[in-house]
Amino acid sequence: MVTIDKKEHTDILEQSIKHLKYLGFENIKADLEGYESPNSFTKKNGEITITPDITAFKRSRKYFFELGIKSKKPNLLKTKWRLIDVVSRMKNSRFKIITTRGHYSFTNKILDDLNLDKTLIKI
Repeated sequence: MVTIDKKEHTDILEQSIKHLKYLGFENIKADLEGYESPNSFTKKNGEITITPDITAFKRSRKYFFELGIKSKKPNLLKTKWRLIDVVSRMKNSRFKIITTRGHYSFTNKILDDLNLDKTLIKI
């Protein structure tokens, strides 16, 4: 989810965190008030800062979670997902997409454009 959309969809982010706790994830960090913020990635010139929506651990493996929600800036969302996918593969982590009803087709379209084969976590 892009920073612009986070203010509108905090309820979905909170619901996703509850679902991850139910699934047994620990040490959850979220880009949300009341939670510790995950590590950010900054472009060299400092223009763009990318922060994953949620990071968590399960069985000593790190997971990056992104919310697949319709965005006004799909190109920025594609850039964010591509970067997180590359970083997760470099660090032997996992990258998952969480989406909700009404956003499935948008999320699948973005994944097809990026040529990423991800199984969506549907809430």
